[in-house]
Amino acid sequence: MRHRKSGRKLGRTSEHRMAMLRNMSSSLFTNERIKTTLAKAKALRPYAERLVTLSKRETLHARRQVLRSIPDRKVVAKLFDSLAARYAQRPGGYTRIIKLGPRRGDNAEMAIIELVDSSTDEGAGDNS
Repeated sequence: MRHRKSGRKLGRTSEHRMAMLRNMSSSLFTNERIKTTLAKAKALRPYAERLVTLSKRETLHARRQVLRSIPDRKVVAKLFDSLAARYAQRPGGYTRIIKLGPRRGDNAEMAIIELVDSSTDEGAGDNS
């Protein structure tokens, strides 16, 4: 029984799972939108939002903490320079998950996870 055990294992070892979350968050911050399975998107959301919250501190210690999770300095620079400024007044909820339906090959539920208020938003939630 898994009573009170949080987090998704995603059928991977802990090292593989952490490497996958690091790569996916790096891709998310680079492209501001990625397409993946719903389970992976739900696992990525708290991980990525924690990194954005750290980047809003704009201290050397926070930058080093983020560099532990994302070793690509260009992605970390974008996170601290442009994304932290974009979400400075936002208290949380930096990502959005949009369900797409099942994948053709294996019927896995697909989703898009994207950063809110990004340049790739095409009037999401706009009724006009």
